[in-house]
Amino acid sequence: MSKVKVYTSSTCPYCTMAKDYLKEKDVEFEEKNVQSDKEARDELMAMGYTGVPVICIGDEEIVGFDKNRLDELLK
Repeated sequence: MSKVKVYTSSTCPYCTMAKDYLKEKDVEFEEKNVQSDKEARDELMAMGYTGVPVICIGDEEIVGFDKNRLDELLK
C-alpha cells in the first residue's frame, strides 16, 4: 500500500474525522500538523493548498474528508 500522509490542524473537525476513519480502517499514516509544524505548512502551500485536511496517498491528493475517494484509493 502507498504511504499515507495527512495534513491537519489542531482545530479542524474534518481532520479529526479523517484521522479517525483511517485508524478505523487500520491504515497507517503520517500526520503533519500545519498549525504547529512550519515545515508541514510550507510543504502544503508549495502543493498549492491553504486548507486542511489534505490526504496524500501515493501520488493522489484528496482535499477535504472524502470517504468515497479514500475507500477508492485504499483498495
